[in-house]
Amino acid sequence: MRVALYQCPPLPLDVAGNLKRLRQLAHEAAGADVLVLPEMFLTGYNIGAEAAGALAEAQNGESAQAIADIAQSAGLAIVYGYPERAEDGQVYNAVQLIDAHGTRLCNYRKTHLFGDLDHSMFSAGDDDFPLVELNGWKLGFMICYDLEFPENTRRLALAGAELILVPTANMVPFDFVADVTVRARAFENQCFVAYANYCGHEDDIHYCGQSSIAAPDGQRIAQAGLDETLIVGTLERQAILDARAANHYLQDRRPELYAALHKP
Repeated sequence: MRVALYQCPPLPLDVAGNLKRLRQLAHEAAGADVLVLPEMFLTGYNIGAEAAGALAEAQNGESAQAIADIAQSAGLAIVYGYPERAEDGQVYNAVQLIDAHGTRLCNYRKTHLFGDLDHSMFSAGDDDFPLVELNGWKLGFMICYDLEFPENTRRLALAGAELILVPTANMVPFDFVADVTVRARAFENQCFVAYANYCGHEDDIHYCGQSSIAAPDGQRIAQAGLDETLIVGTLERQAILDARAANHYLQDRRPELYAALHKP
């Protein structure tokens, strides 16, 4: 499995501009199985509740159709973040996976909202952490802050996820999440984690970049710096088997001791 991550500064409120640069980028990433974009890539992240509501689209909206065309043209799957307008009118911070045939395979809504910024714009998703198969690999999804709750990654790993894709809008001073937490989640759950972040500024937010793909042994197989870039990593399933043979984290669990985790 070849995974491409696009680290970029946001283009806030410019859906057409973001689709234009995606069209060019997707062809640059041709040869990858999947291209992962940052959180709320379609509109920018720090845009406020009014703009998020105005720009929100249905899962099968015009932008989804445009991205399906791009995916087909470039011959790769695309994971992108966008504000989703649900049938009940609520707006969610969502990501969608569209495969190389232009088929929408999965839509995931952010379950753990970060601070006043997220809470002012979005409703929290109640998704049951869906898994989807792409080119023979089992993929799971999280969005940014979701990764910082260890239970989320663990439940995906226990469900069989081999690769977890994490579109992100992580900012300074939380650089340690990109530097440490991504690798820790991959290591303790013995799966691959791909973390696609923004760089640059968006109003008063300074994004910390450092997008990466972490392997099941906790090592990085692809790493971005602080600037705009496209990184690509090749994932081998044998790395998962080797990690699980070396450390038995999943099989050595004692769920009977963890009942307190289920208490509110």
